[in-house]
Amino acid sequence: MPQGVRRARVTGAVRGAVRGYGIRVLCALLVAVALGGCGKTPWNDPYPAADARANVLYAAFSERPKHLDPARAYSANEYEFIAQIYEPPLQYQYLDRPYRLVPLSAAAMPEVTYLDAHGRALAPGAPARRIAYTVYRIRIRRGIRYQPHPCFARGPDGRPLYLDLKPGALAGIRTLSGFRHTGTRELTAADFVYEIKRLADPRLHSPIFGLMSGYIVGLKGLERRLAKVRRDDPHGYIDLSRYPLAGARVTGRYTYEITIRGKYPQFRYWLAMPFFAPVPPEADRFYAQPGMARRNITLDWYPVGTGPYMLTENNPNRRMVLSRNPNFHPETYPRHGAPGDAAQGLLKDAGRRLPFVDRVVFSLEKESIPYWNKFLQGYYDMSGISSDSFDQAVQMGAQGQARLTPAMRAKGIRLRTSVVPAIYYMGFNMLDPVVGGYDARARALRRAISIAVDEEEYIAIFRNGRGIPAQGPIPPGIFGYRSGRAGIDPYVYDWVDGHARRKPIAAARALLARAGYPGGVDRRTGEPLTLYLDVASSSGPDQQALLDWYRKQFEKLGVQLVVRSTFYNRFQDKMRKGTEQIFLWGWNADYPDPENFLFLLYGPNGKVRHGGENAANYDNPEFDRLFDRMKDMADGPERLAIIDRMVAIADRDAPWVWGFYPKEFRLYQAWDHNVKPNPMANNSLKYLRIDPDLRARLRARWNRPVLWPLLAMAGLGLLFIAPAVITYRRKEHRPPRRGPD
Repeated sequence: MPQGVRRARVTGAVRGAVRGYGIRVLCALLVAVALGGCGKTPWNDPYPAADARANVLYAAFSERPKHLDPARAYSANEYEFIAQIYEPPLQYQYLDRPYRLVPLSAAAMPEVTYLDAHGRALAPGAPARRIAYTVYRIRIRRGIRYQPHPCFARGPDGRPLYLDLKPGALAGIRTLSGFRHTGTRELTAADFVYEIKRLADPRLHSPIFGLMSGYIVGLKGLERRLAKVRRDDPHGYIDLSRYPLAGARVTGRYTYEITIRGKYPQFRYWLAMPFFAPVPPEADRFYAQPGMARRNITLDWYPVGTGPYMLTENNPNRRMVLSRNPNFHPETYPRHGAPGDAAQGLLKDAGRRLPFVDRVVFSLEKESIPYWNKFLQGYYDMSGISSDSFDQAVQMGAQGQARLTPAMRAKGIRLRTSVVPAIYYMGFNMLDPVVGGYDARARALRRAISIAVDEEEYIAIFRNGRGIPAQGPIPPGIFGYRSGRAGIDPYVYDWVDGHARRKPIAAARALLARAGYPGGVDRRTGEPLTLYLDVASSSGPDQQALLDWYRKQFEKLGVQLVVRSTFYNRFQDKMRKGTEQIFLWGWNADYPDPENFLFLLYGPNGKVRHGGENAANYDNPEFDRLFDRMKDMADGPERLAIIDRMVAIADRDAPWVWGFYPKEFRLYQAWDHNVKPNPMANNSLKYLRIDPDLRARLRARWNRPVLWPLLAMAGLGLLFIAPAVITYRRKEHRPPRRGPD
């Protein structure tokens, strides 16, 4: 081939390659722009395109639930799931404040009868000392059916398909969905009694067995009988129907009775918790078969209930999915609410059938920042507010009122706040020789510390204003809480211009001197006063900043605070033995009754001597006497007067620095409806309604692709390509050089 021809072909090939590259870049850009303009879902949507307008609620969880068995679960992250699946006899009315119990699986509120020691009925107003037993008669609703489940599956002959599996029958089955057939049946009263008996099964270690065995007649004896059986077969199936329980009896297909010792009005609140929800014996028998536990096919992993949702996907390392129970019985949205609910649109769905959402998808989010960003993109329907993102979401007014930032309001996001029925406090070990005791010296020391520890400052710095300084052990929303001047702790606060104002530090120093420590020095020994704060260790700069803040509070008195940080198990051991001096503690309400908070200061509940929840080991005979009267009374003026006297005694003795009542801030998207936080109601997902079309439109608006960086990069690429194209074109048209003949 002649040399000139070969050169021309090579040059043409290079030119074609360069031109082709430029064309490919331009085509890619055009395709990208076209997709960005006409795509139905945003590019960054983490969910399937088919679900873009589906009636699905998207939420997140940060920690896998440990138990889904109602006899074992007792944590908020566990109740978030099982309260949507299991239905105890009672529930909290979603909208009412104060909190009010209403029937759920029960047809009506329980009938309560009081008996004396001989089993004779007493009048409803009989004094508590005469009441030997209380009987709760519960009638359940007819026609309630369980969710589809293999334990109910039956063959053409009516026999169960999966309750007597032969060896090898589980081959190839790894999850519950591996069973081809499911079934259902009607709920009966026997299922409720069966679950109460499960509380006594030593294999389950129910966290409320200790409490309930002191009330439910015969429960402790049943536990002893079951323990003997478990020694021979630790994990096998026990047919609990063969073991009678005097305190829980079936009286008909739809009726049963629970008998407890004495008078315990707070027992009705326990009937709204999953511990007393029905569990079918078929489920226990199904899961107890050999090979099931090895495959993690257990009630702790696959719950069986009658509620509005059932758990259809359980992958706690990625996501968990609740789907609508096709067998859910008729239930409607409340027709009445608290004052102001109608104006907020909370009664627009009154009388409509529940639930509104078809599926609830929970995705695992261990870090707060990715969770927050996805919420802002519209991929989560609700969110809390971490400290890192608080200023981005909320502005605090001069009077402590919270308001959304303009950026949040522009998105249509709404803020809902609620005071949680809980208290976080600093406690004194009343058995300690320095900070404990009940004489004038010890009281003065504890009051001085109570004034010096500035809870208002703590709430502002460490909680972004999300809290209310506590004036006593009872939080707002619980009967017995006093607001305004009547509710302040007069030893720590003054009432000034219509507000509670913490006493000046000079008053605290005067109390310290009265206690024998002027300027923080022990008058007897001349040595500086050193006190010890015991805490459970945790890593991170936040805890260090918190502990430094506590040291500064004590420095205001001239007192040195030494922090003793230990692992949680060691810290718990100190609390049990009473070797701590000062500690940080808290309590979340099990039920909305003052007894559930005042019992934290009841002498017979002392942690060291009795293993109870009185972590401060406070023991005042007058307080205890009043508690014994108050706990069995109905709410009313007489009970309130007793509670006022009890709180006044605790104010005087100061066993706690009262601390604060936490406030919860929750953000909801514009497409969320029927949103009203109810800290006592765990089964609230069935009330929520969403607008999927609005969500899809806003997601598309908030997640439009930003293409200018791509165009800029392509332009820069063309700038580099253009000189090469020009150079080769010049070489192509240059006349060939003549060589020697």
